[in-house]
Amino acid sequence: MVEFTTEPFELVNFPDHAVAARRVVDEAGLAVSVGPFGTSAEGDAEQVLAAVTRLLHDTLDAGASRISVQVSVVPSKAEDPETPEGVGTP
Repeated sequence: MVEFTTEPFELVNFPDHAVAARRVVDEAGLAVSVGPFGTSAEGDAEQVLAAVTRLLHDTLDAGASRISVQVSVVPSKAEDPETPEGVGTP
């Protein structure tokens, strides 16, 4: 999973760098969640890593002055040690 924000923030318009960031994660086929302080996108490791690389390039090219990125490994339900056996698995 990747969580990111791009700056500068604009309250009135959706800035070009934010449009570029959203396009990248959509085109990467990631599951996207937009929140008030950032966007998260989830997919397999290769999809996420490729999207992060493109996100950095495309948003900087579109005028971002800062990009904050956090990448996390999210275990699947079957791998989650806190999920009781059989829960969330087919």
